[in-house]
Formats: sequence, structure tokens, C-alpha cells
Amino acid sequence: MPHFEKPAEGSWTEHYPELGTADVSYHDSISPEWYELEREAIFRRTWLNVGRVEQLSRVGSYFSKEIDAGKTSIVVVRGTDDEVRAFHNICRHRGNKLVWMDYPQEETSGTCRQFTCKYHGWRYGLDGQCTFVQQEDEFFDLDKSDYGLASVQTEVWEGFIFVNLDPSNTTPLRDYLGEFGKGLEGYPFEKLTQVHRYRAEVGSNWKLFIDAFAEFYHAPVLHAKQSVADESRKLQSYGFEALAYGIDGPHGMVSSWGGMSPPKDPEMVKPIERKLRSGLFGPWDAPDLGLDELPPALNPARHKAWGMDSFVFFPNFMVLIWKPNWVLTYHYWPTSYNTHIFEGTCYFAPPKNARERLAQEMAAVTFKEYSLQDGNTLEATQSMLESSTPISTFPLNDQEILLRQLHTTARRYVHEYQQGQPSSPAPVPA
Repeated sequence: MPHFEKPAEGSWTEHYPELGTADVSYHDSISPEWYELEREAIFRRTWLNVGRVEQLSRVGSYFSKEIDAGKTSIVVVRGTDDEVRAFHNICRHRGNKLVWMDYPQEETSGTCRQFTCKYHGWRYGLDGQCTFVQQEDEFFDLDKSDYGLASVQTEVWEGFIFVNLDPSNTTPLRDYLGEFGKGLEGYPFEKLTQVHRYRAEVGSNWKLFIDAFAEFYHAPVLHAKQSVADESRKLQSYGFEALAYGIDGPHGMVSSWGGMSPPKDPEMVKPIERKLRSGLFGPWDAPDLGLDELPPALNPARHKAWGMDSFVFFPNFMVLIWKPNWVLTYHYWPTSYNTHIFEGTCYFAPPKNARERLAQEMAAVTFKEYSLQDGNTLEATQSMLESSTPISTFPLNDQEILLRQLHTTARRYVHEYQQGQPSSPAPVPA
């Protein structure tokens, strides 16, 4: 069960003895062979969030998703029965990618009545059934019912669409998301339909970016120049300590102070933030979402200074819920052992006027600036981890418990996968 209160004695990490407190090896972030194991053990066997139901606003709405780590492309669609389904994005005739526009590797979206292959014109209904074969009588005893699209397990939780590429995995999504998922149910995600998306190709292992956003120990140092001088010095002097941490199975969470909306002292933020009444923590004037009481997973310490909670749903999905009633999500999609695609999405309530829209734009742009600083640092980290330096292990402090949890969990998934294989294709990192 997750810990929702600060331990009476000792540190957070020491209350999870399975994690240990020794230095951590980062070999799992620099090994091509290990990455290939992660693809099979993790990304082809766990629930992956690929979008939200608002992207499928009506019957026939669809979007494609490239899952390089899972060695596939999928298409997600809303059927005539209003059900959300996902299929491998491959035509059953000769294997052409079914849904794409000008460039096969780029994701796309739209609305259609059926899917038609660009190569030979085979067609498929929104339920995946093959409905038309060009020159069908030229084939040998072909039964169209045998050649529907290959389906992918799909479930929806609180409007978030998840897929699982492993047809033998029978764990329901809600069970997989565990206590944190259950504890967030009822939050009005569906009311946050003003969306700002960012996407970047980052030259680092996917876990390194999760590391960066699973701790705020770095924030007073790396992001010092984002604050006014006096506030920056104060933050660096005090450092950072979270309000609460929790671990539940493969997932983790950190609860933090920082809900300055508005700040007690307006002089602690920059003039443009005072003018637009917005900044990193979101618009200062929180919209009314009709939320009489926070879901039980939020602000577990019930602290007056609570500002946001960050939930790390293994392997690559993070949900950040902010006190001023807006949400951030992060996705980390591996493309190789030392590259990945980072996606950041800001969800706000629809603005009622131009001032509210500008406040949201300010929060989204500020978030982007912080992310760029993190991404640049991660590429520097990756380059040195791959260098010939003799340093191979690193100490993690108590505020970095979720990093320790992430790498431990990823290795456990790989170890369990290896145990089921006739031979291990790569050595296990120390």
C-alpha cells in the first residue's frame, strides 16, 4: 500500500527496504542490449496511455500512434457503437501501413467512415472488419471475415485511453493502475478541454527524463533564473523537501508545496507573471470545476501549503494535478537506448475571456521553458553516462526515492522476462 503520511521515524526510502539505499547503476540507460529487453519486457506487456477520449469526438474519429518501443503503430477509433477500439496499423493484404498521410512515420488524425489502404484499396470498417477486397475473385478461397484488422486491447480510465500490446495480459486496466488510479477517480478531467501540446525529440534514455520530473530536488538550482533574484537565493538556501511520497506496485507519487495562486507576496514573481496573473503553477484564478472535495489520492498529507501532486504510472505516463484546477501530463516514448520523444500536454478549463486565455498561454509557455532546461541537461547527462569515465554508480537521496523506484521496477520487469526465456540476450546490469 502507498504511504500517505510522512514516516514517524527515518526517511521515506528506508520505509521501502526492497529499494535499498546503495548507489544506483545507470547501465540500464546506456546499453542498447538492455533497451531491447525493455522493449519486450515492458512496452510490449504493460498498459500504455495513448490519448484521451476528447480526441475521438464523434463516430469515425481516429488517430494513429507510433509506439517504437513496442515495435508497432496503432490506430485508435470511435466506432458506430460509440466504443473506443485500437488496431495494429497494418493492412492484412501485403502489410502496408493502413493509416498515414504524406509521411509514413508521422502520426495523423481525422474522421472517416472506413479505412482504405493506399496500396491496393482494401477497406476496413470502424470495427476492424474487412469490408472490401479489390478484385476479390482473383484470390483463392478468400473469406473477408478472416482478414480483419488485428485488434489491440483497449480500455478507458477517467477519459484516458490505454492500450496493451500483449493479448495474453488479462490484468484489467483499473487493477493495473492500483490505489493511485482509484484515488484519482472522480477528478473532473473531462472539463479540462483547452489543450496545449508540446513534443520534442530528446537525446537521452527515456528513464532519465522521468527521473528529472519525479524529483524537485533540482528545481531551486537548475531553474534558479526563472525566479526573481531574492526568491532564487531563498529557494537555493532552503532546498526542497516534498510533502509526501507514495509507492504502490510499479507506480509512484510525490506531493509538493507550491500552490501560489496568487503568491502571498507578488514581488516574489516576475512582472509579466503579476500582469497576467499566471506562471509555472498555472493561472492564479482557479476555475470552478464543481469539485466539492478532492479525490482521496490528492494532497495526501492534507497540508495547507499543498500545490500539486505528480503521479508516475509505470512505465511512461505521468499525471500532474495542480491546486489551481489544471492538469499536466507527460509521456516518454523511447526510440532507442539513448533517444526518446517527450510529450507534454497542458489541460485547462475553456477560458471565458481574453484575459483567462492569456493566463493559460503564460502557464503553457512557462512550462515549455522549464522543460527545455530539463531536456538540455538530460542530453548532457546521457553523453557523460556513455563516456569512458570510470564512474558507473551514483548516490540518490531521500528526495529521489521515485528514481530509485523507477529503475528498480524496470529491472524487475526485465529480470522476470528473462526468466521466462530460453536464453538471456543481454547481461543483467549490476
